Amino acid sequence: MEPVIEVRHLVKTFRTTRVLDDISLKLEKGMNMAILGKSGVGKSVLAKCIVRLIDPDEGEIRVLGQNMLELDAMELDEVRKRIGYIFQGGALYDSMTVQENLEFQVRRTKEEMSQADLDALVEESLRNVGLLEAIHKMPAELSGGMKKRVAVARTLIFKPEIIVYDEPTTGLDPVTAGEISELILNVQEKYNTSSLIITHDMKCVKMTANHLKIIANGRFYTQGSWADLYQSTDPEIRGYFH
Repeated sequence: MEPVIEVRHLVKTFRTTRVLDDISLKLEKGMNMAILGKSGVGKSVLAKCIVRLIDPDEGEIRVLGQNMLELDAMELDEVRKRIGYIFQGGALYDSMTVQENLEFQVRRTKEEMSQADLDALVEESLRNVGLLEAIHKMPAELSGGMKKRVAVARTLIFKPEIIVYDEPTTGLDPVTAGEISELILNVQEKYNTSSLIITHDMKCVKMTANHLKIIANGRFYTQGSWADLYQSTDPEIRGYFH
């Protein structure tokens, strides 16, 4: 079976710093892959290259069978509808209610949808993240964890096949971070998604990921399951687990 994401020999340089240096990975259908690494090593850059929010300097990116670097703007939009991207801060529009945030992208892509159908879709998505009661709230009225849930709900409207979580638990207290990790698992189970989880939160990794990759010096330093890496005697690896 063809992987849902395949990256080959990716290179990205900013000025004189080579942030990604010959990065390759395969995300299989149904897999939750965690990308680990210290701050500034290029984890988020990799995620943004995969969905072409950033263009790499070299390499190949295939998502759901499509060569992302050969697609025009319209073709790229079609592929992105099948990919959910959860930004670190949630990326909600401050001037819109939760409902309006969820409706915004749908109105741009499904103009023929009636308001009644749109209302039902929004309510279903919010219910799936346990946040229907916040439908009329403004982002300023939401906690950090609630904003993350709304961002996930907005993504679920399109029933994505892949979800990219960029630091999903950053800035959250331990209890709320655990709830978001649980949500990642619930979403995968209900929607059969494949997930790429960019994080430094080892509790989130242990709870959600069935495969781990560690970036160091622009390259993948190692990979494996939690159990494999936890038992490593390599100081570079042990620093993440102990």
